[in-house]
Amino acid sequence: MNAPVLRRRAAVGAALLPFGAARAALPERPLRVMLGFPPGSGPDVLARLLADGLKDVLPAGVVVDNRPGAGGLIAAQEVAKAAPTDGTTMLLGDVAQLAMAPSTYARLAYDPATDFAAVAEVASVDFAFVVPESVPATDLAGYIAWGKARPQLYMGTFGAGTPGHFGAAMLGNAAGLKVEPVHFRATGDAMTAILTGAVQGMFGSIAVVLPQVRAGKLKALAVTGPERAAAMPQVPTMAELGHAALGISAWFGLVAPAAAPPAVLRAVEAEVLRAMATPALAARLVEAGFRVSPQGSAGFAALMRAERLRWAEVVRETGFRAIE
Repeated sequence: MNAPVLRRRAAVGAALLPFGAARAALPERPLRVMLGFPPGSGPDVLARLLADGLKDVLPAGVVVDNRPGAGGLIAAQEVAKAAPTDGTTMLLGDVAQLAMAPSTYARLAYDPATDFAAVAEVASVDFAFVVPESVPATDLAGYIAWGKARPQLYMGTFGAGTPGHFGAAMLGNAAGLKVEPVHFRATGDAMTAILTGAVQGMFGSIAVVLPQVRAGKLKALAVTGPERAAAMPQVPTMAELGHAALGISAWFGLVAPAAAPPAVLRAVEAEVLRAMATPALAARLVEAGFRVSPQGSAGFAALMRAERLRWAEVVRETGFRAIE
Protein backbone atom coordinates (compact mmCIF):
# COMPACT_ATOMS: atom_id res chain seq x y z
CA MET A 1 0.00 0.00 0.00
CA ASN A 2 1.46 3.39 -1.00
CA ALA A 3 2.29 6.18 1.43
CA PRO A 4 -0.50 8.61 0.37
CA VAL A 5 -3.12 5.93 0.96
CA LEU A 6 -1.65 5.12 4.39
CA ARG A 7 -1.61 8.80 5.34
CA ARG A 8 -5.18 9.27 4.14
CA ARG A 9 -6.42 6.28 6.14
CA ALA A 10 -4.53 7.44 9.19
CA ALA A 11 -6.11 10.89 8.89
CA VAL A 12 -9.59 9.42 8.58
CA GLY A 13 -8.95 7.13 11.54
CA ALA A 14 -7.82 10.08 13.64
CA ALA A 15 -10.91 12.04 12.64
CA LEU A 16 -13.14 9.20 13.78
CA LEU A 17 -11.76 8.98 17.31
CA PRO A 18 -13.77 11.83 18.92
CA PHE A 19 -17.10 10.51 17.63
CA GLY A 20 -17.56 7.39 19.76
CA ALA A 21 -20.81 8.60 21.32
CA ALA A 22 -22.08 10.57 18.36
CA ARG A 23 -24.65 8.06 17.13
CA ALA A 24 -27.18 9.16 19.75
CA ALA A 25 -27.59 12.41 17.80
CA LEU A 26 -28.30 10.76 14.44
CA PRO A 27 -31.61 11.95 12.98
CA GLU A 28 -34.59 9.62 13.19
CA ARG A 29 -36.01 10.89 9.91
CA PRO A 30 -34.41 9.87 6.57
CA LEU A 31 -31.40 11.92 5.56
CA ARG A 32 -32.34 13.71 2.34
CA VAL A 33 -29.27 14.27 0.19
CA MET A 34 -30.06 16.73 -2.55
CA LEU A 35 -28.09 16.56 -5.78
CA GLY A 36 -27.99 19.16 -8.52
CA PHE A 37 -27.40 16.62 -11.28
CA PRO A 38 -29.61 14.10 -13.08
CA PRO A 39 -29.87 10.35 -12.53
CA GLY A 40 -27.09 8.47 -14.29
CA SER A 41 -24.58 11.31 -14.07
CA GLY A 42 -21.22 10.91 -12.34
CA PRO A 43 -22.34 12.78 -9.19
CA ASP A 44 -25.47 10.63 -9.08
CA VAL A 45 -23.34 7.48 -9.10
CA LEU A 46 -21.34 8.89 -6.18
CA ALA A 47 -24.45 9.90 -4.24
CA ARG A 48 -26.03 6.46 -4.57
CA LEU A 49 -22.85 4.63 -3.62
CA LEU A 50 -22.58 6.84 -0.53
CA ALA A 51 -26.25 6.27 0.33
CA ASP A 52 -25.74 2.54 0.04
CA GLY A 53 -22.70 2.73 2.32
CA LEU A 54 -24.73 4.58 4.97
CA LYS A 55 -27.91 2.52 4.84
CA ASP A 56 -26.93 0.27 7.75
CA VAL A 57 -25.85 3.05 10.13
CA LEU A 58 -28.45 5.81 9.69
CA PRO A 59 -31.68 4.84 11.45
CA ALA A 60 -34.06 5.87 8.65
CA GLY A 61 -31.70 5.55 5.70
CA VAL A 62 -30.73 8.02 2.98
CA VAL A 63 -32.86 9.40 0.15
CA VAL A 64 -31.08 10.86 -2.89
CA ASP A 65 -33.17 13.72 -4.26
CA ASN A 66 -32.10 14.74 -7.77
CA ARG A 67 -32.81 18.39 -8.55
CA PRO A 68 -30.89 19.09 -11.76
CA GLY A 69 -30.76 22.47 -13.41
CA ALA A 70 -28.68 25.63 -13.72
CA GLY A 71 -25.41 23.75 -13.28
CA GLY A 72 -26.47 22.52 -9.85
CA LEU A 73 -27.41 25.95 -8.52
CA ILE A 74 -31.09 25.10 -8.03
CA ALA A 75 -30.31 22.31 -5.58
CA ALA A 76 -27.70 24.41 -3.77
CA GLN A 77 -30.11 27.30 -3.35
CA GLU A 78 -32.84 25.02 -2.03
CA VAL A 79 -30.57 23.53 0.62
CA ALA A 80 -29.15 26.92 1.58
CA LYS A 81 -32.67 28.20 2.25
CA ALA A 82 -34.05 24.96 3.76
CA ALA A 83 -35.49 24.97 7.27
CA PRO A 84 -32.55 23.68 9.36
CA THR A 85 -34.70 22.36 12.23
CA ASP A 86 -33.42 18.78 12.37
CA GLY A 87 -30.44 18.72 10.01
CA THR A 88 -31.91 16.06 7.74
CA THR A 89 -31.55 18.04 4.50
CA MET A 90 -28.05 18.19 3.03
CA LEU A 91 -26.45 18.91 -0.31
CA LEU A 92 -23.89 16.69 -1.95
CA GLY A 93 -22.17 19.66 -3.51
CA ASP A 94 -19.25 19.97 -5.86
CA VAL A 95 -16.48 22.42 -6.64
CA ALA A 96 -18.64 24.37 -9.11
CA GLN A 97 -21.51 24.98 -6.67
CA LEU A 98 -19.40 25.61 -3.57
CA ALA A 99 -16.23 27.29 -4.88
CA MET A 100 -16.55 28.44 -8.48
CA ALA A 101 -20.06 29.89 -8.48
CA PRO A 102 -19.20 33.18 -6.68
CA SER A 103 -16.79 34.02 -9.51
CA THR A 104 -18.79 32.65 -12.42
CA TYR A 105 -22.23 34.12 -11.64
CA ALA A 106 -22.89 37.84 -11.34
CA ARG A 107 -25.98 37.14 -9.23
CA LEU A 108 -26.00 34.14 -6.93
CA ALA A 109 -29.02 33.31 -4.76
CA TYR A 110 -26.83 31.86 -2.01
CA ASP A 111 -23.44 32.52 -0.48
CA PRO A 112 -21.28 29.38 -0.22
CA ALA A 113 -19.17 31.04 2.48
CA THR A 114 -22.03 31.80 4.89
CA ASP A 115 -25.12 29.77 3.95
CA PHE A 116 -23.66 26.29 4.50
CA ALA A 117 -22.07 24.30 7.29
CA ALA A 118 -19.43 21.83 6.13
CA VAL A 119 -20.12 18.21 7.08
CA ALA A 120 -17.51 16.10 5.25
CA GLU A 121 -15.68 15.81 1.98
CA VAL A 122 -16.44 12.49 0.34
CA ALA A 123 -14.54 11.97 -2.90
CA SER A 124 -13.08 13.71 -5.90
CA VAL A 125 -12.92 12.95 -9.55
CA ASP A 126 -10.27 13.97 -12.03
CA PHE A 127 -10.96 14.78 -15.64
CA ALA A 128 -9.83 13.02 -18.77
CA PHE A 129 -9.26 14.97 -21.94
CA VAL A 130 -10.99 12.81 -24.52
CA VAL A 131 -11.37 13.01 -28.28
CA PRO A 132 -13.55 11.07 -30.70
CA GLU A 133 -12.20 8.18 -32.70
CA SER A 134 -12.42 10.36 -35.84
CA VAL A 135 -9.61 12.60 -34.57
CA PRO A 136 -6.35 11.17 -35.95
CA ALA A 137 -4.18 12.10 -32.94
CA THR A 138 -3.19 9.39 -30.47
CA ASP A 139 -1.48 11.61 -27.90
CA LEU A 140 -1.78 15.20 -26.64
CA ALA A 141 1.19 16.51 -28.63
CA GLY A 142 -0.32 15.08 -31.79
CA TYR A 143 -3.69 16.59 -30.95
CA ILE A 144 -2.17 20.04 -30.43
CA ALA A 145 -0.31 19.84 -33.74
CA TRP A 146 -3.51 18.67 -35.48
CA GLY A 147 -5.55 21.40 -33.80
CA LYS A 148 -3.16 24.18 -34.79
CA ALA A 149 -3.69 23.28 -38.43
CA ARG A 150 -7.44 23.85 -38.06
CA PRO A 151 -9.15 27.26 -38.07
CA GLN A 152 -11.29 26.32 -35.06
CA LEU A 153 -11.65 23.57 -32.50
CA TYR A 154 -15.00 22.93 -30.87
CA MET A 155 -14.81 21.55 -27.35
CA GLY A 156 -17.81 20.23 -25.48
CA THR A 157 -18.52 21.22 -21.90
CA PHE A 158 -21.17 20.36 -19.33
CA GLY A 159 -22.08 24.03 -18.97
CA ALA A 160 -20.58 27.51 -18.92
CA GLY A 161 -18.44 28.16 -15.87
CA THR A 162 -17.82 24.50 -15.07
CA PRO A 163 -14.39 22.89 -14.54
CA GLY A 164 -14.53 21.32 -17.99
CA HIS A 165 -15.23 24.70 -19.55
CA PHE A 166 -12.22 26.25 -17.87
CA GLY A 167 -10.12 23.22 -18.74
CA ALA A 168 -10.88 23.77 -22.43
CA ALA A 169 -10.05 27.47 -22.17
CA MET A 170 -6.84 26.81 -20.25
CA LEU A 171 -5.67 24.17 -22.74
CA GLY A 172 -6.41 26.52 -25.62
CA ASN A 173 -4.41 29.32 -23.99
CA ALA A 174 -1.50 27.05 -23.05
CA ALA A 175 -1.23 25.34 -26.43
CA GLY A 176 -2.14 28.22 -28.72
CA LEU A 177 -5.33 26.59 -30.00
CA LYS A 178 -8.40 28.45 -31.23
CA VAL A 179 -11.04 26.89 -28.99
CA GLU A 180 -14.77 27.50 -29.14
CA PRO A 181 -16.64 25.95 -26.19
CA VAL A 182 -19.98 24.29 -26.86
CA HIS A 183 -22.08 24.06 -23.72
CA PHE A 184 -24.53 21.23 -23.10
CA ARG A 185 -27.12 21.06 -20.35
CA ALA A 186 -27.48 17.29 -20.37
CA THR A 187 -24.71 14.74 -19.95
CA GLY A 188 -26.21 12.58 -22.70
CA ASP A 189 -26.17 15.43 -25.21
CA ALA A 190 -22.52 16.19 -24.51
CA MET A 191 -21.58 12.53 -24.87
CA THR A 192 -23.48 12.25 -28.15
CA ALA A 193 -21.61 15.28 -29.49
CA ILE A 194 -18.17 13.91 -28.65
CA LEU A 195 -18.97 10.39 -29.84
CA THR A 196 -20.21 11.63 -33.21
CA GLY A 197 -17.35 14.06 -33.71
CA ALA A 198 -19.57 17.16 -33.54
CA VAL A 199 -17.03 18.45 -31.03
CA GLN A 200 -13.34 17.59 -31.25
CA GLY A 201 -12.44 17.41 -27.59
CA MET A 202 -13.83 17.47 -24.09
CA PHE A 203 -12.71 17.48 -20.47
CA GLY A 204 -15.07 14.93 -18.97
CA SER A 205 -14.97 13.48 -15.49
CA ILE A 206 -13.36 10.06 -15.50
CA ALA A 207 -16.50 8.62 -13.95
CA VAL A 208 -18.53 9.79 -16.98
CA VAL A 209 -16.17 9.04 -19.88
CA LEU A 210 -14.65 5.81 -18.56
CA PRO A 211 -17.22 3.41 -20.13
CA GLN A 212 -16.74 4.95 -23.59
CA VAL A 213 -12.96 4.90 -23.26
CA ARG A 214 -13.04 1.25 -22.23
CA ALA A 215 -15.33 0.49 -25.16
CA GLY A 216 -12.85 2.10 -27.56
CA LYS A 217 -15.30 4.81 -28.65
CA LEU A 218 -13.29 7.66 -27.17
CA LYS A 219 -9.54 8.21 -26.87
CA ALA A 220 -8.23 9.54 -23.57
CA LEU A 221 -5.11 11.63 -24.20
CA ALA A 222 -4.44 12.90 -20.66
CA VAL A 223 -5.87 13.01 -17.16
CA THR A 224 -5.83 16.05 -14.91
CA GLY A 225 -5.13 14.47 -11.53
CA PRO A 226 -1.91 14.60 -9.49
CA GLU A 227 -1.22 11.01 -10.48
CA ARG A 228 -2.45 8.58 -13.11
CA ALA A 229 -5.98 7.37 -12.59
CA ALA A 230 -6.37 3.88 -11.20
CA ALA A 231 -9.18 3.28 -13.70
CA MET A 232 -6.98 4.20 -16.71
CA PRO A 233 -3.34 3.85 -15.67
CA GLN A 234 -2.06 3.89 -19.24
CA VAL A 235 -3.09 7.55 -19.70
CA PRO A 236 -0.46 10.17 -18.69
CA THR A 237 -1.23 13.16 -16.48
CA MET A 238 -1.26 16.70 -17.79
CA ALA A 239 1.72 17.41 -15.52
CA GLU A 240 3.70 14.59 -17.15
CA LEU A 241 2.99 16.21 -20.50
CA GLY A 242 4.19 19.66 -19.41
CA HIS A 243 0.83 21.20 -18.52
CA ALA A 244 0.85 21.22 -14.71
CA ALA A 245 -1.51 24.21 -14.59
CA LEU A 246 -4.22 21.93 -15.96
CA GLY A 247 -4.28 19.91 -12.74
CA ILE A 248 -7.99 20.39 -12.16
CA SER A 249 -10.42 18.10 -10.40
CA ALA A 250 -13.94 18.17 -9.03
CA TRP A 251 -14.41 17.38 -5.36
CA PHE A 252 -17.67 16.48 -3.68
CA GLY A 253 -18.81 16.84 -0.10
CA LEU A 254 -21.82 17.15 2.15
CA VAL A 255 -22.96 20.53 3.41
CA ALA A 256 -26.05 21.49 5.40
CA PRO A 257 -27.89 24.75 6.07
CA ALA A 258 -25.65 26.93 8.22
CA ALA A 259 -28.03 26.87 11.21
CA ALA A 260 -28.55 23.09 11.25
CA PRO A 261 -28.04 21.45 14.69
CA PRO A 262 -24.29 20.96 15.20
CA ALA A 263 -24.76 17.68 17.10
CA VAL A 264 -26.63 16.15 14.15
CA LEU A 265 -24.02 17.36 11.67
CA ARG A 266 -21.17 15.90 13.73
CA ALA A 267 -23.00 12.59 14.06
CA VAL A 268 -23.54 12.38 10.29
CA GLU A 269 -19.93 13.45 9.73
CA ALA A 270 -18.71 10.57 11.89
CA GLU A 271 -20.78 7.97 10.03
CA VAL A 272 -19.81 9.32 6.60
CA LEU A 273 -16.11 9.07 7.49
CA ARG A 274 -16.66 5.59 8.87
CA ALA A 275 -18.41 4.48 5.68
CA MET A 276 -15.72 6.00 3.46
CA ALA A 277 -13.04 4.12 5.39
CA THR A 278 -14.55 0.74 4.53
CA PRO A 279 -12.58 -1.13 1.81
CA ALA A 280 -15.76 -2.28 0.03
CA LEU A 281 -17.11 1.23 -0.56
CA ALA A 282 -13.68 2.59 -1.43
CA ALA A 283 -13.21 -0.15 -4.03
CA ARG A 284 -16.58 0.58 -5.62
CA LEU A 285 -15.78 4.27 -5.85
CA VAL A 286 -12.38 3.65 -7.45
CA GLU A 287 -13.93 1.24 -9.95
CA ALA A 288 -16.43 3.97 -10.88
CA GLY A 289 -13.58 6.42 -11.56
CA PHE A 290 -13.50 8.42 -8.31
CA ARG A 291 -10.66 9.17 -5.93
CA VAL A 292 -11.53 8.49 -2.30
CA SER A 293 -10.72 11.70 -0.42
CA PRO A 294 -12.68 11.81 2.84
CA GLN A 295 -12.02 14.46 5.42
CA GLY A 296 -14.01 15.94 8.27
CA SER A 297 -15.81 19.25 8.57
CA ALA A 298 -12.80 21.38 9.51
CA GLY A 299 -10.66 20.16 6.64
CA PHE A 300 -13.53 20.37 4.17
CA ALA A 301 -14.33 23.95 5.23
CA ALA A 302 -10.67 24.89 4.72
CA LEU A 303 -10.66 23.25 1.30
CA MET A 304 -13.72 25.22 0.20
CA ARG A 305 -12.17 28.51 1.35
CA ALA A 306 -8.92 27.81 -0.50
CA GLU A 307 -10.70 26.66 -3.64
CA ARG A 308 -12.87 29.79 -3.80
CA LEU A 309 -9.69 31.87 -3.89
CA ARG A 310 -8.01 29.58 -6.43
CA TRP A 311 -10.92 29.54 -8.87
CA ALA A 312 -11.44 33.29 -8.59
CA GLU A 313 -7.88 33.66 -9.93
CA VAL A 314 -8.44 31.08 -12.70
CA VAL A 315 -11.62 32.85 -13.79
CA ARG A 316 -9.81 36.18 -13.96
CA GLU A 317 -6.94 34.71 -15.98
CA THR A 318 -9.27 33.20 -18.58
CA GLY A 319 -11.15 36.45 -19.06
CA PHE A 320 -14.46 34.72 -18.36
CA ARG A 321 -17.45 37.05 -18.13
CA ALA A 322 -19.73 36.26 -15.22
CA ILE A 323 -23.07 34.74 -16.13
CA GLU A 324 -25.98 37.10 -15.46
